[in-house]
Amino acid sequence: SRHAARAAGSGRPRGRIRTLYVGAPLHGPVAHGLACGALLSVRNGDFWNAMAYHGGGYNHEKKRLEEWWEITDREGWQHVQNLLLKAGLTSPVWDFVLEVRRSLALDFAGAVEVEHWRQVAERILRRNAAAAAEPRITPEGVTVPRHRSDAEMEAQVAGVQRLIGRIARYEARFRADGLLAQGKFVRTVEAWDYGRAVSMARWGLGARYCTLQEAERAVVRAGSVSRTNYRSWEEFSAAYVLGRCLHFDEEEFGEWYQDMLAAHRLLTTDPASPWLNIPWN
Repeated sequence: SRHAARAAGSGRPRGRIRTLYVGAPLHGPVAHGLACGALLSVRNGDFWNAMAYHGGGYNHEKKRLEEWWEITDREGWQHVQNLLLKAGLTSPVWDFVLEVRRSLALDFAGAVEVEHWRQVAERILRRNAAAAAEPRITPEGVTVPRHRSDAEMEAQVAGVQRLIGRIARYEARFRADGLLAQGKFVRTVEAWDYGRAVSMARWGLGARYCTLQEAERAVVRAGSVSRTNYRSWEEFSAAYVLGRCLHFDEEEFGEWYQDMLAAHRLLTTDPASPWLNIPWN
């Protein structure tokens, strides 16, 4: 892909943990936040803890943000940065299906069979559609009912069923590869946005769309919301990788997945890894 080609052409050693030991955080809230972006830093061959980030230089960073994010100014950067910190760029359909399973796991105190997950998701979709088709009286007045055609409804149900299958197959592969513990599942893919929020803060700084202090605040916030929503580096990592794969990989288990698996293995085993030196909580 052009993304991989550009990264490979940067002259940096990809797939290695690179740490700055002078003039960069190694412990504390900023370091913890930066470590939430370490999967991509390792993949790209960047120093994981370089807060004063310049990347490929001012022009390269501006071009990167324009090409990949359609960001061309400070306001655009702020908008996307804030969305990422609120987990506002993950698909609402992903959120829906994972929330259904999370609720079932709580109700039944254990693993959720894929067929049960599919049935309950379909039932909720149909119930929500029926409710939306009824006029309701609110303080603002009567809401207009939203009627879905049968074809629209069936397409939505089929799409959700396919997504549940994809997630189940990814998780099975994650367990086989040691990315997810046996019997565990990904509760939410918000980590995909939080990890990207760390990268976005550094890219924004490299493109001079923000100050160092603003970038640091965003990084600390990303670390904080990650800690609130996940219980360990490993849990955060599996969620980030699932989000990335759902976004890019199309079940090919190609480089979008393999690069992250290699980075995960390094970050969970290398004695120099921030994940082994910075406590999650």
